[in-house]
Amino acid sequence: MKKVLVTGALGQIGSELTLKMREIYGTDNVVATDIRKTESAVVQSGPFELLDVTDEKEMFNIAKKHEVDTIIHLAALLSATAEKKPLLAWNLNMGGLVNALETARELNCRLFTPSSIGAFGPTTPKDCTPQDTIQRPNTMYGVNKVSGELLCDYYYHKFGVDTRGLRFPGLISYVTPPGGGTTDYAVEIYYEAIKNKKYTSYIDKGTYMDMMYMPDALAAIMGLMEADAAKLKHRNSFNVSAMSFDPEQIAAEIKKHIPDFVMNYEVDPVRQSIADSWPNRIDSTSAKEEWGFKAEYDLEKMTKDMLVKLGFKSLLITA
Repeated sequence: MKKVLVTGALGQIGSELTLKMREIYGTDNVVATDIRKTESAVVQSGPFELLDVTDEKEMFNIAKKHEVDTIIHLAALLSATAEKKPLLAWNLNMGGLVNALETARELNCRLFTPSSIGAFGPTTPKDCTPQDTIQRPNTMYGVNKVSGELLCDYYYHKFGVDTRGLRFPGLISYVTPPGGGTTDYAVEIYYEAIKNKKYTSYIDKGTYMDMMYMPDALAAIMGLMEADAAKLKHRNSFNVSAMSFDPEQIAAEIKKHIPDFVMNYEVDPVRQSIADSWPNRIDSTSAKEEWGFKAEYDLEKMTKDMLVKLGFKSLLITA
């Protein structure tokens, strides 16, 4: 990657990935775009363009203007929001991806777009979910992700576009507030633990989902994009995960540092049904073998870092 265009640069992943890539590849070599403009570091620290990803002509013009060789396409509606607005989700998630693929095809760019464990469904094997397995999601978000995986494969085989992608689990970050995902409880819980010493989970007890701390997610994106293309067999749908836990386990980890933290439950039927359709734990073997994926953070290490970064002053650091 020499010059990169990022769509959805003010979102959960983009807001951190853009700054990280500017550190590595140079400030002027990472062009951030989003449908809105803020006073954030992403906007202030380097080139920024307003972009509605459903506008194919404008996306092409911006990419051509900046002479990019790589597109990181992140703009999308997340799972819970997509269920509330399914037609908007289809038009944005799929329309934006088609425009990004067409831009990449016309300008000979490499393209990354994230998939998700949402691409799996209730008939997918729940435990140690294989890289290649049945995918019959029952959510609009999941349908978008499966369609996106297939579409990226098509552009690779049909047009030779160097498309790459990861099936992300829930992503946990201290930088960007939750944005409509089913796994957002695992972010909200840390904020509420510090602020109020209690949290009401909309996901029920015993519900396991794969998760990853954002530093590992950023490293995975850049690791995949820098990987030798000849060694990639799956390209657009690598399973990646760092940990799998249920709400009780993350609460127990927080209680090690905030002993009077209390977890309550008020289950949201929509998000619970989405969570129930996803795997408990996925198998990341293909990512490890094909391009060296490795996660550095487990639940214990992540919890310590989250609490410190969010300003908790009395963290009990243990050996």
